[in-house]
Amino acid sequence: MKALTTAAALCGMVCSGSIGAEQTRDSQAKPASPATIARQGSAAAALPAEDGRDADFAARGFVATRSDPVIIDAKGRPVWRTDAYAFVTGPAPATVNPSLWREMTLLKSAGLFAVTEGVWQVRGFDVSNMTVVKGATGWIVIDPLTNRETAAAAMELVNRQLGQRPVSAVIYSHSHADHFGGVRGVIDEADAAARKVAIVAPARFTEETASENIMAGVAMGRRANYQFGAGLVPGPQGQVGSGIGLAIPAGEITLIAPTDLIERTGDTRVIDGVAMEFQIVSGSEAPSELNVYIAPAKAFLAAEISTCTFHNILTPRGAKVRDAHAWAGYLDEALRLYGTRSDVVLSSHCWPRFGRGEVTAMLASQRDNYRYLHDQTVRMMNRGATMVEIAEDLKQPSQLAAQWFNHGYYGTYSHNSKAVYQFYLGWYDANPSNLDPWPPAERARKSIAAMGGTRKVIALARKAMAAGDYRWSSDLLGQAVFADPANAAARNLLADSYEQQGYQAESAIWRNQFLSAARDLRIGARASTTNTQSADLIAAVPTQLLLDSVATRFDPARFGPGQATVNLIMPERQESASVELTGTTMIARMQPQANPQATITAPRRVLLGLLFLKLPLSQLEMAGLKIEGNRDLAQKWLDALDPLTAGFNIVEP
Repeated sequence: MKALTTAAALCGMVCSGSIGAEQTRDSQAKPASPATIARQGSAAAALPAEDGRDADFAARGFVATRSDPVIIDAKGRPVWRTDAYAFVTGPAPATVNPSLWREMTLLKSAGLFAVTEGVWQVRGFDVSNMTVVKGATGWIVIDPLTNRETAAAAMELVNRQLGQRPVSAVIYSHSHADHFGGVRGVIDEADAAARKVAIVAPARFTEETASENIMAGVAMGRRANYQFGAGLVPGPQGQVGSGIGLAIPAGEITLIAPTDLIERTGDTRVIDGVAMEFQIVSGSEAPSELNVYIAPAKAFLAAEISTCTFHNILTPRGAKVRDAHAWAGYLDEALRLYGTRSDVVLSSHCWPRFGRGEVTAMLASQRDNYRYLHDQTVRMMNRGATMVEIAEDLKQPSQLAAQWFNHGYYGTYSHNSKAVYQFYLGWYDANPSNLDPWPPAERARKSIAAMGGTRKVIALARKAMAAGDYRWSSDLLGQAVFADPANAAARNLLADSYEQQGYQAESAIWRNQFLSAARDLRIGARASTTNTQSADLIAAVPTQLLLDSVATRFDPARFGPGQATVNLIMPERQESASVELTGTTMIARMQPQANPQATITAPRRVLLGLLFLKLPLSQLEMAGLKIEGNRDLAQKWLDALDPLTAGFNIVEP
């Protein structure tokens, strides 16, 4: 059976391959404009003084890297290049924000690094880091990267440089795929079971891995292509990393279920002879997440609550909004519990910081950064400011901006302040004019007409661009494109405006979104490059969740009036479910109904092909699917399900 594609809905970290997947170089890319060159100069002048600490920390402990930079899959296809960002060297080009360029000079290094006694990291093989701890009998692997292929390459490097040892335990720090998806690259499930290898994860890991994004998977997958710049070629006028790491590799995501769940902060384990203490930080960067204190090494692994960048309270790709107040609280707790007994803080992205003073200073400063964002957003919100006004006016204090690790290479004050507002109040600003506005295309047509027509609007936009006001020009031109998507002049000019904003962005993922939008306007939106999910992830999703997701694609108008019940029998899983069609909704339950109009019996993988890939009934009947009762009704139900879309327009109707 063809692997089921759900637009990466089945993993918390949406997986849109950039390196190794199909890429598009924008042949129409423009150089930096005079306004952008001036803006880059101002940005450079405002940056903190360079003291060399980050360069030292990022390079410290380097052991070795691969001789062949290309990592391939089982079919010989490239999924990653460890040298993809070799172009990041020397002074920042005018097409890249100088602060982001500096960040990438530190993130680009790929290889094995010694962190402290008995602890190493493999960095630059993926968007995330693999941490390896020497146990009594083997390697304890914390966060086995995103893909089977990159994880296997990382593990091969570890064994070649440090000596061949089996993997004695795996720890998943949280429920995003870049922290568990490579597990089958480091351990085989049968071998793990035979040797009783512990696979440790935070409580509710499996449920959150399966469910965090499943309902919004198609939309999230499309948006993730913008966030990570999927398909953009790495280069000075293209993709320049993701701010927190490099990019998402294009290999296979896998999953082996945890065998040991950590329930609460302070829980301890002795794993292959190594004493570890855990901090539960669920609800911060992920809905299921933990940090690890490696006691013998006096090392605190902060997963993603503390990295080399300000993180996202709400990711541009879309996710459940995070709790900035709780996030700051977890950082304060980490400072109190682990700061004064840790000689190094490392994370699942970026590079470590060495020395107890560095550990405590980073945790305290980042705590203040998230807490300031939260408290000042709420203060301004309670004084009547809207999320847009707060995002415009709320600025990071200079004492926080003085620390490079507080800069917004991934999250931004603008985006995150809106997220805090949304966490408490939602999208509506209480102004009735925003309660029931015209939808974008109709509003655009009315606005363009009111401004005197497209030609006049384009002239105004050109004037704004000449003045370096790309925000206003893209506002005007966005209206023009929505009013008339075929207007080539408006499309090309809007692409140019977006491009300059991308060049200016300190946040790598803001850059990716602007440049992806410019590409779509110039060459058209392309089918999603989001990875096809593996059987491992499909198997991890409970049937109830899958059927609930199917219900979000049910169109009652196509089904027509009347009620019906269909039973679904999956013999190999000893599962039975039912679907009740009420005339307006589809309700799934994990028990059969007494008198169904139809019963479909098949292995679950075949049923998923029917419900998600919409393979023809007749084809699946040849593969063993059986229908009892009203076959026409079953077909009518299936016909009423929307197909999964390969993508949709974002910057045009």
